[in-house]
Amino acid sequence: MGETLVRNIEMTDGATFPRRLLGHGRLRPHGPAFREKRLGIWRTWSWEQVNEEVRALACGLAALGFRRGMRLAIVGDNRPRLYWAMLAAQCLGGVPVPLYQDAPAADMAHVLADAGVAYAIAEDQEQVDKLLETGPLYPGLLRIVFDDPRGLRHYRQPELLSYAALQELGREHQRAQPGFFAAAVAAGAGADCAIILYTSGTTGQPKGVCLSHAALLTAGAGGVAFDRLGEHEDILSYLPMAWVGDCLFSLAQALVAGFTVNCPESGATVQSDLREIGPTCYFAPPRVFENMRTGVMIRMADAGPLQRRLFHHFMAVAGRCGAAILDGKAVPLRQRLAYGAGRLLVYGPLKNVLGLSRVRVAYTAGAAIGPELLRFYRSLGVNLKQLYGATETCAYVCLQADGDVKFDSVGRPAPGVEVKLAPNGEVLVRSAAVMSGYHGHPEASAAAFDADGFFRTGDAGLFDADGHLKIIDRAADVGRMNDGALFAPKHIENKLKFFPFIKEAVVFGHARDSVCAFVNIDLAAVGDWAERRGLAYAGYADLAAHAQSYELIGDCVARVNRELAFEASMAGTQIRRFLILHKELDPDDGELTRTRKLRRAFIAEKYAPLIAALYAGRHSQYIESAIRFEDGRAGVASAELRICEGRTFTAPGAAA
Repeated sequence: MGETLVRNIEMTDGATFPRRLLGHGRLRPHGPAFREKRLGIWRTWSWEQVNEEVRALACGLAALGFRRGMRLAIVGDNRPRLYWAMLAAQCLGGVPVPLYQDAPAADMAHVLADAGVAYAIAEDQEQVDKLLETGPLYPGLLRIVFDDPRGLRHYRQPELLSYAALQELGREHQRAQPGFFAAAVAAGAGADCAIILYTSGTTGQPKGVCLSHAALLTAGAGGVAFDRLGEHEDILSYLPMAWVGDCLFSLAQALVAGFTVNCPESGATVQSDLREIGPTCYFAPPRVFENMRTGVMIRMADAGPLQRRLFHHFMAVAGRCGAAILDGKAVPLRQRLAYGAGRLLVYGPLKNVLGLSRVRVAYTAGAAIGPELLRFYRSLGVNLKQLYGATETCAYVCLQADGDVKFDSVGRPAPGVEVKLAPNGEVLVRSAAVMSGYHGHPEASAAAFDADGFFRTGDAGLFDADGHLKIIDRAADVGRMNDGALFAPKHIENKLKFFPFIKEAVVFGHARDSVCAFVNIDLAAVGDWAERRGLAYAGYADLAAHAQSYELIGDCVARVNRELAFEASMAGTQIRRFLILHKELDPDDGELTRTRKLRRAFIAEKYAPLIAALYAGRHSQYIESAIRFEDGRAGVASAELRICEGRTFTAPGAAA
């Protein structure tokens, strides 16, 4: 049925999200389109019901004065009504601009001003308060519509309106102008801007990426056909709506294939909701898979002796043959039988606990994933693959085909995508899924493409002998040591972050004689490790300063250095010295982007005294750093940080 839909709703220059929505309403009116968990109960909306909801909302926006070309800000957790708000804006020829729900008011004000937003739809009181707080910085916001009315009863701002009241306005508008909605949808074209998504801003202020309906639907259709997705798939939508990955899976692919989008009750219930839904397709950035694996290792450390022995025995079996069995390769009968026993005793129950029992295809993207982490899940029988893309390419550049997954690559170019390498190794991309440009930044838009129309991704990569693309790092971050050795920081950081005890890492080495590192411990994993050893601690800073914590992280550093010693091009980038930061790197403190990417230049400037101490050979360094609490208050975190030597190894074949 999913293939029938793709044939009946063909990709044309005029295809738009609203037309896809109306098509599903006709072809499968009673099929499940969205689910949401509220107060412990799942509620389902059919495609026909979603059509009605979106129609009322679009007409309500029109009644308020929202017109073609205007921008509508969307802010909140993943909620069906917020997805419908995006579709409603598109029905009128408007452009949704989703904001990161954890962004402070000042960050929101930048996006609102840059996009010229006049209307906004917010999930709840928290988001309404932040939008109201942007007033002095950006006075152009005319209307704020809220979904959840709790806590807003006594608000008297004239610009506020409830979601229910807006839809009632829309129904009145429909009765007065019955042909308005159909005409508005018919006026849309595939080349129209469908959404503006803001970049993570790793090197400066975020820029708004204009993605057309045709571009997103091209990426959606390409992914659906590649993995043979149909209308009976279930996905869990829990990643930020402002991220291109969520836009691709929860909107573009859903509107191509007609599958069901499930929204969890809250961020705190994602894992339990994942188990209840049992999605058939699952998409998450590497940090989510890292956290899931860390949770598994913590539980195993607390398990009884028999359970631990079974787990480690069968994980060793999985490591030897699990990935090969998943890929359909020849495996000796004895290993298959051992793996079958492991599936019954370990892998099956473990996948059920993680909510991955029904997953047919899982993808990760947004950052490089360590080969060890990919191997861990595939050895369990989880078909985890990497996709490679960027906000500017609708997250659609390279895909890994079933049975052709390499742990150190991101696959071959996706159907319809041209990929080539610039002389400096930068990955260049050309396809129908590439952005129209950066909103309001014509010079940056022009600079993003070369003379042949290829988009400059900013990533450094190389092709292997089989045509698989390997991403080394951000082109701007790849450097050279003073001895000429290649320095790829992300490659080293990913190796460190494979250990459950390390949450984040930052390495330095460009134009230096050696590599040094900052480490953030994982409070849950190291805390559990400490409690089992009777070590008392008061919080993150206290635990990070423990001598035993340094010994634990020192062992992780040594194991990474041993691996690097066996990589000919990376042997010279072993970590010589390291320290454990006194605070966790945080987006609110400017150290990470909202998608948790490192802002390297900012970190290097903020912690310059620590970097200087690492390279000066000191054994400790005092530091004071500004922090921001969840309630918006500012403060200072200070500590005397210990600096340790990393154990290094001689590369095989090197002169003694």
